[in-house]
Amino acid sequence: MKNGDIAAAWAYHDGTKHSYQSIRSNRHVLDWANQPLAFKVYPDIERIALPRDVPQTGVAALAAISATVGAANGDAIPDLPDLARILFFSAGITKQRKYTGGEIYFRAAACTGALYEIELYVVTGELKGLDAGVYHFNPTDMSLEVLRKGDFRGNLAQATATEPAVAHAPAMIVCSGTYWRNAWKYQARTYRHFGWDNGTLLANTLAISAASGLPAEISLGFVDAEVNRLLDLDAPREVSLCVVPVGKTSESSVPEARDVPPLGFATIPVSEREVEYPAMLEMHVASSLISAEEAAQWRQRGRKLVLSSSSSAGEEVPLQTLPEDKQPADTIEEVISRRGSTRTFDAAASITLAQLSTILDRSTRGLPADFLEPGAQLNDVYLIAHSVEGLAPGVYFFHRERKTLELLKAGKFRAEAYRLGLEQQLPADACVDVFFLADLNRLLEAYGNRGYRAVQLEAGAIGGKMYLAAYALRLGASGLTFFDDEVVQFFSPHAKEKSAIFLLAIGKPLKRKVD
Repeated sequence: MKNGDIAAAWAYHDGTKHSYQSIRSNRHVLDWANQPLAFKVYPDIERIALPRDVPQTGVAALAAISATVGAANGDAIPDLPDLARILFFSAGITKQRKYTGGEIYFRAAACTGALYEIELYVVTGELKGLDAGVYHFNPTDMSLEVLRKGDFRGNLAQATATEPAVAHAPAMIVCSGTYWRNAWKYQARTYRHFGWDNGTLLANTLAISAASGLPAEISLGFVDAEVNRLLDLDAPREVSLCVVPVGKTSESSVPEARDVPPLGFATIPVSEREVEYPAMLEMHVASSLISAEEAAQWRQRGRKLVLSSSSSAGEEVPLQTLPEDKQPADTIEEVISRRGSTRTFDAAASITLAQLSTILDRSTRGLPADFLEPGAQLNDVYLIAHSVEGLAPGVYFFHRERKTLELLKAGKFRAEAYRLGLEQQLPADACVDVFFLADLNRLLEAYGNRGYRAVQLEAGAIGGKMYLAAYALRLGASGLTFFDDEVVQFFSPHAKEKSAIFLLAIGKPLKRKVD
């Protein structure tokens, strides 16, 4: 099976690494005249308007970020306002800004280059205020565009080998990625960004769902071709990335799968011209599952993976989270609405150990996903602390189970952070830089090539939770790229044999700007 031939994942990972030499030798320039559209546009399609003034949950952001809503004993069924709330605060337009030559729309979740290559689709049974069907979410006018009428939840249940959360979900959100919209700027590295950007968006989705009292889970174990066919995706250009069941129904029977003939709806081309990067297309094919049996086996095999805790050899600093009465009461909706990606940090500012501890604690309590045992985590978290009151400057490893920070190297490392972060000023000026590293050897052995999707998405989701936690505390954050091998070398010998996955800088904004 292709998924088991992990040489494909290594070829992609190694071939898309950033190094000082690769960045300097890359002749790629942005063709602004050919910039992709930021939205998928169906010019002639039936639309259903979503309500805009939906009730707010009133749930504090820090509580929503860390909450996990278990499967309800009875029914937990979203209505149309619930769906509108989840979709808007996952991928809706929260800000608009005019500039010379046009207008830019900012979305609820951060995205590499503000290119927003993640699209959302909704597959539902009969809901209060919404007929059963397959829909595309249009953020420009807050509508659902009708792709298929009828109950097609059985198709997703079949594609996921009747995964319980999917089989008993009254509604499901399917996330897809459009290659060219991101590759226009980032070329073949886009397949990594699929994971980061989808994960960051899912941090919002999970938090809003939890605040709404609805169980939600990330499902990666599905037959790719079947989900693509249901959504009528042009697979060389756009592919399904994950399924998110929302809510639970006590119905004992699963709807039957239905025929899904091609739809043939016209869409506006993303750009006048597209450049194809075979490496990422090959990576997607190599990590695709081809049968329900393979999807079931993939979940079972991955969940058997045991990631042992790292032993400590150095001084450990316990987390010191903010007391409950000192935590901000800002709601999850308020925090998402004001969130952005910080452009400039105040290098003279500092955050407290209590703030950093709260961010780490609330963001790493577990991700509800079909590829993880409860509480498990694929990524390890390393930090470079520059200016954290109560924590000596230095390099640390976060022991999630013990809730401690192990000092690996003492000292000031702003110059090194500047270098590791692709010689960008943001990681040098931040108060702390959070690096995600993972043992790809073990993960790919357990999950196959699809494990590469899982580890990138998990990093994005945890990073997305950290984004929200930082903004709840009135701080700033920004996701960044990096020199892959230099990151591993810097954190070694502790990080020996691991691979760099993601980087998030956290600090106090010098001037609030968003991308």
